[in-house]
Amino acid sequence: MTTETKKPAISAAIIVDSGKVLMVRRRVSEGELSWQFPAGAVEAGETMEEAAVRETLEETGLTVEAVKLIGDRVHPKSKRFMGYTAARVISGEAHVADADELDAIAWVTLAEIPEYVPYGLFEPVQEYLDEVLPQV
Repeated sequence: MTTETKKPAISAAIIVDSGKVLMVRRRVSEGELSWQFPAGAVEAGETMEEAAVRETLEETGLTVEAVKLIGDRVHPKSKRFMGYTAARVISGEAHVADADELDAIAWVTLAEIPEYVPYGLFEPVQEYLDEVLPQV
């Protein structure tokens, strides 16, 4: 008899403020996944949006509000089910609040995204950022 433990879904927050999107760098990268959006496991009873808000506060100290669910998929690199939530800043200054998980944060312009994520973004996330970030 095999007992396979299903890994929880991951929820990512796509936080845009002052013409930039917030990215975090994991202390331990997941393969090629070094820079990514604030994200973490969805806890029992949470929605994707609630998890994105909670994880953002835990990782970066920012209080955000979910705006809308952008989309979901099985991530091609991590193979985890992921949801992506657009969020806006309510209060706080972004910083590395969880030094066990993160070692850096960056506010990134649309043009800089390929430097941080060279393999490209999930298409609905890219489309959302193309809409809301200035084309500089």
